[in-house]
Amino acid sequence: MVPVVFYLVLSALLFFIGVWGFVTRRDLIAMLISVELILNSVDMNFAIFNRMLFPDQLEGFFFTLFSIGVSAAETAVAIAIIINVYRRFHSDQVNSIENMKL
Repeated sequence: MVPVVFYLVLSALLFFIGVWGFVTRRDLIAMLISVELILNSVDMNFAIFNRMLFPDQLEGFFFTLFSIGVSAAETAVAIAIIINVYRRFHSDQVNSIENMKL
C-alpha cells in the first residue's frame, strides 16, 4: 500500500507546476492547461482526504466528480473564447488581447 504522504506530495507538485505554468506562459492554451493541472490537484486532494478521514463515505469522490464536470464545462467555454480571440487577432498570445476595447 502506498502511503498517503506520497499522494499529497504528488498533488502539491501538480499544483505548483500548474501555478508556475500559469505565471510564466503567455499563450492562452498553455495557461488553460496550467489551470487544469491546478484543478486536477484539487480533485486529488478531495479524494485523498475523503479516503483518509472518512473511509466509509463517498462525499469526497462526489465532490471530485462534480469538480471534473465543472472543469470540463470551463474548458469548453475557455476554448471557445480562445478560438474567437484567435479569429479576431490571429494570435493566441495574451499580449494581443491587451488591445481589446469595449
